[in-house]
Amino acid sequence: MAFLKTKERKKERFSLLLLDLEEYYFEEHTAYHVTSSSAKTRKVRGSFKVCSRSVIFDPDDLTEPILKIPLRDCQKIQFEEKESNPFHEPKPSSISVHCEQVIYIKENCIISPYRNQRGTKRVNFQLEVWRKTEDVVQTLHQLHRASCLEKLGDQTAMITANLQSRLARSSFDKLCLQSVAEKPHMECAVAMVLPLVCNPGHVCITDDNLYFQPLSGYPEQVLQIKLHKVRRIYKRRHGLRPLVSSVATFSHTNGIFMCMRVHVSLPCLSPIQGLEVFCSENDFCSDIYLKFYNTADRDEMYYYIATFLDNHLTEHTAESYMLQWQRGHLSNFQYLLHLNNLADRSCNDLSQYPVFPWVIADYTSSQLDLTNPDTFRDLSKPVGALNRERLDQLLCRFRGMPEPRFLYGSHYSSPGYVLFYLVRVAPEHMLCLQNGRFDHADRMFNSIGDTWKNCLEGATDFKELIPEFYGDDPSFLGNQLNLDLGRRQNGSYVGDVSLPPWASDAKDFLQKHKMALESPYVSEHLHEWIDLVFGFKQRGSEAVVANNVFHPLTYEGGVDCDSIEDPDQRVAMLTQILEFGQTPKQLFTTPHPQRITPRVQQNLTRSPSLTSPISELTPGSLNEDSSFEDLTEETRKLVWSNVGRLTPSCRHKIHKEAVTAIAVTRDGASIFTTSQDSTLKMFSKELKDFQRSVSFSNMALSSCLMLADGEIVACSSWDNNVYLFLLHPVREASGHADGSRRRCQRSVLVQQQALHGVLGFHRQGVAVRSPCFVRSQEISL
Repeated sequence: MAFLKTKERKKERFSLLLLDLEEYYFEEHTAYHVTSSSAKTRKVRGSFKVCSRSVIFDPDDLTEPILKIPLRDCQKIQFEEKESNPFHEPKPSSISVHCEQVIYIKENCIISPYRNQRGTKRVNFQLEVWRKTEDVVQTLHQLHRASCLEKLGDQTAMITANLQSRLARSSFDKLCLQSVAEKPHMECAVAMVLPLVCNPGHVCITDDNLYFQPLSGYPEQVLQIKLHKVRRIYKRRHGLRPLVSSVATFSHTNGIFMCMRVHVSLPCLSPIQGLEVFCSENDFCSDIYLKFYNTADRDEMYYYIATFLDNHLTEHTAESYMLQWQRGHLSNFQYLLHLNNLADRSCNDLSQYPVFPWVIADYTSSQLDLTNPDTFRDLSKPVGALNRERLDQLLCRFRGMPEPRFLYGSHYSSPGYVLFYLVRVAPEHMLCLQNGRFDHADRMFNSIGDTWKNCLEGATDFKELIPEFYGDDPSFLGNQLNLDLGRRQNGSYVGDVSLPPWASDAKDFLQKHKMALESPYVSEHLHEWIDLVFGFKQRGSEAVVANNVFHPLTYEGGVDCDSIEDPDQRVAMLTQILEFGQTPKQLFTTPHPQRITPRVQQNLTRSPSLTSPISELTPGSLNEDSSFEDLTEETRKLVWSNVGRLTPSCRHKIHKEAVTAIAVTRDGASIFTTSQDSTLKMFSKELKDFQRSVSFSNMALSSCLMLADGEIVACSSWDNNVYLFLLHPVREASGHADGSRRRCQRSVLVQQQALHGVLGFHRQGVAVRSPCFVRSQEISL
């Protein structure tokens, strides 16, 4: 699964998921759990972990259960001094905890619901380093007082003050830098975001690496990311706070940061800004997700990392991805992933997990007919409006409701729904979310068909799907961990998910489900679902007309948490926002265009083979856009018939996508290429390696031309612009109907082959507009 794809490290039972939601792990000490009986004293060695709301003891012996003692259930925490009487057996100092409840976790090393043992109990611990015992007890006293406060806001404020003190008294350890030659740029307090978990610490960024050092030293002493491996960075939101700029993917800029700045910005109760870093192009699981307590710190680090990125200079916008999807250069799956990313959906934030639509409505047939429209769900309606009878009942309640009114009391995406689907591969996340328990067996994700039926008929069930339903890993559909998820009312145990009759196994189900997502029907109607979730029908009057109105707290900007003065109300509001579910950031405010069905021509899908007779190589079988257009028919036939006799001398893969054009300098020393990956690259024939790479558009480059003076390369892009590339600066000239025109500063003639709009010709001080040509040819002015 996406958020489970973490780096392999040593097997251990403890994880931050054993903590309560919004709880922090502060420090650990090697200790012994001491139990006494009339016969003897027993000591179990392990790790004593101090957390903001509990004490956790993780034994080294895997047959022993993990002990968790909530501080709110403690009556007394005592420091017992060591025995110094020479006539008695030496006895080290210890920590004595008198409590009303002890929670036993992972008994016999099995992931299962927690066992709560209630009743007055005394638990003793001896630290291996005795001299630290008194300091640990003082810390526990402070945290115990915070946990016993009546108001939740007061508890949170006192725990936050403790965290502030720890962050202020610590800093990033420069000894953890990979090289002594590294030059630190900035350092600040942050928290690493993982599903259901926040791990506070310090981030340090240098001229080579980004480092994160957890305050507790868990899961590693330091996490390192090489800046030259970073491919994408995204600004993120927390608590539905709007962002000024939500996403960008940059390359090198001219800015150089020389000074070192250290600033510790401390956490507060306000919503927090995030930064997500990816070291891959297509995976939607990031390498690190940091939340900052100060927006200025986040922005400075964001722009600093941007100076290290290659191949992108401008922001990728929803509109640029939309155009690529329209023309068939992005699959439906890829496009939805990009939209989720732009809308602040992240696999590290279960309250904003990527959302995907139900597309199939037939889970009873033995054969899946993707040519039958009745096989598919109506993508123009939200899940809650698919059943007319249920919708009428909801509308009746909606009309009688005071402002602010909402149609659906639950959301289509929330942490509970995500883990409902993923409980078989993420059981510890479910136990964390539900206080150590699994859901009732009959409410589990037992059957895909039954889940779809409940989404149609259930009074409060309007959930959509997650990306895993269109991925390649079917493990979330099987109980491969042999978990005891309970027994249903019919007597059967919860095991693998029941699949539709048309799927032979889980792998076959995913394959057919992916085919359905990419089918012509879904391609023609997916824009309607995008209007509901990411587009103009997401909110306002259009949402009312489309029966797409959710609770106001789920929308970005729906509530201003900073204006809530009462700490209790603010904490409760943030908790509700994070757990209830959040509507994606609105990406489109006008109707989303329909996808253009790709027109696959014969000449693009089939190249004449060497065995094809010459008579088959007619003009009709050749592309009219072909570069052979100026050749005679006889010459064209000769060229095609001799292509197979060419012997390749070398091959170099310098682009990530298809190459669209090539231009060669007069002396043949340098070769310029453009590609659908939006980059122009210069290749040295002598060095046999590319020397320069630049991207000046967020869309594919369609052609390039070396001008007569040999100093300028002209490139055209799908964004309707002509770009002139000099040695250093890049000038832009737009001669199309939907772009702003600039005049070229040199006396040159530039022509651009465009996909739509009009073709622009530019000479010094002249701009001539002409209808769009479908092929390139010489034109005299």
